[in-house]
Amino acid sequence: MQNQSELSINGTSENIISVIIKVCVVVPFFCIFLSCIVVMLHIFASHRQFLDSSRYILFTSMLINDTVQLLLSVLLFFLYIGQVNFILLYCFPLLFISNVTFQNTPLILATMSLERYVAIIYPLQCPPAWRSDRIWIIIVSLWLLSCVCSIILCSTGPQKNAVNIFLTPVVCRSVVVNSSPIQMFFKTVVNILCFAAVAVIILFTYVRILLETRKLRQDRTSVSKAMNTVLLHGFQLLLCMLAFTIPITESLIVLYANQLLEHVPFLNFFFFILIPRFLSPLIYGFRDQSFRSYIGKTFLCCSNSVSEA
Repeated sequence: MQNQSELSINGTSENIISVIIKVCVVVPFFCIFLSCIVVMLHIFASHRQFLDSSRYILFTSMLINDTVQLLLSVLLFFLYIGQVNFILLYCFPLLFISNVTFQNTPLILATMSLERYVAIIYPLQCPPAWRSDRIWIIIVSLWLLSCVCSIILCSTGPQKNAVNIFLTPVVCRSVVVNSSPIQMFFKTVVNILCFAAVAVIILFTYVRILLETRKLRQDRTSVSKAMNTVLLHGFQLLLCMLAFTIPITESLIVLYANQLLEHVPFLNFFFFILIPRFLSPLIYGFRDQSFRSYIGKTFLCCSNSVSEA
């Protein structure tokens, strides 16, 4: 009995240490990300030139979308490692918004690529839908489309024990809500079609800009920047698609590293959800010369204020 109690205490202490390490790894990443996002949003709201540009409005929409996605992901992860149980009535909104923002990310990337295509192909006469005063209609349409897909997913294939789940506390995870085969199939099909369509759009815009380069009589530098921007959107899409490798990594770890089995959710969350969402908007924001210059000035002002205080 004494040996069993000692093993139980050792196991409990190891779990506590593991949770503390995971929290200490995730929290700094999220704080750095959030501080950078707050600075970028402050720059966007403080300078009229960004408010009058469709490109920067779409970029800001992506920042807000990824911030909500990462915030909910971190919250759900902490609830999972803490084994916090609550009824599905409170869990469902978190999972729903998380799924909507996940679906919305590739749609925003495709829209940003199309915006660069329109800016290069129609430099003097921009179509009305892509003007800065109407780009909000496209952004709202993307959010509505993502919401409709998520609603269809949640309403497809209702579970037999749905009533019990609404009354019984559960760990808030996506598999609790979307556990039926029909729901999993629908989710897989929607994700594949969505990401495939976005990949085709990004490839199309890049090829079209490349072919139109010889015909356009404008600054070659701007065309080159547009091509690099579209390539960056393709890289961002690849980062988003890393989430689809989670089942593969889980299978490999189960086969070759059983001792890491309890850490699989954290490893998948950190490498395939947290880091891609962390890198995607920051790379785009710091790459932009206008944003980068204002970011440098903002941090310089903050450091001067701290030193004077």
